[in-house]
Amino acid sequence: MASDNTGILYICATPIGNMSDITLRVIDTLKEADLIAAEDTRNSIRILNAYDIDTPMTSYHEHNKYDKAMQLIDTMRAGKSVALITDAGTPAISDPGEVLVRECMNAGIPVTSLPGASACITALTLSGLSTRRFVFEGFLPYDKKEKALVLEDLKTEHRTVVLYEAPHHLVRTLKELSEALGDRRITICRELTKKFETVTPTTLREALEYYESNEPRGEYVIVMEGRDREEMKAEERGRWESMTLEEHLDMYLSDGLDKKEAMKRVAADRGISRREVYNSLLAK
Repeated sequence: MASDNTGILYICATPIGNMSDITLRVIDTLKEADLIAAEDTRNSIRILNAYDIDTPMTSYHEHNKYDKAMQLIDTMRAGKSVALITDAGTPAISDPGEVLVRECMNAGIPVTSLPGASACITALTLSGLSTRRFVFEGFLPYDKKEKALVLEDLKTEHRTVVLYEAPHHLVRTLKELSEALGDRRITICRELTKKFETVTPTTLREALEYYESNEPRGEYVIVMEGRDREEMKAEERGRWESMTLEEHLDMYLSDGLDKKEAMKRVAADRGISRREVYNSLLAK
């Protein structure tokens, strides 16, 4: 538990483009905090100047996130309050702020989040795709092996998928998604909340063809439809139907299941009753 004289960490959402998209609570907190930890102080000074905020700033970014987190924790242990902001949107989402939040919790320092702009949610609501269930992937990993694992997982992901991408990597990412997943409906959101915001419903292949001929500019959010459940079930049934019932049963028996459980699995795979499996095998 934190002591009475321990400070606090405020996670403050800032605009993703339009400078008016900031809450009154965030403005007040940035003014009242003892210190602002910003991903890029040169970028964040525009927000502070726009709202007459003169609170001292310090840099907190990807390359100093561990050492600086410890320094900020010492500051809060001394009773000071720290407001965390990122370049745009909500800190700790695909952002080094997650390290600071975790270390504060480990140290028993209170953390609270002031909600506001988020490119993920903004793009999702604009996409026209299902919003009931979704998964946020952020930026695809740079490591090839890790990226291959993520793409493999996405092959069977039935929820709507939200990804971020920079302009100089957009074509590569669209190509990798298309090659791994086939064609999918997507909505590409560009420069959200800004003057030249564009929201384009399209497909992976159409988008790839377009951006191979037109240089991507601005920051992008890709919202992609998930895999259709019925289509997945039909493919699975087709895989089992390519096997005889005996081969299907032997597959489970070789895994160590008893005959009763193996027949139950076969019936479930094929969408038929266990009695049908039993009668068919008995007849043969």
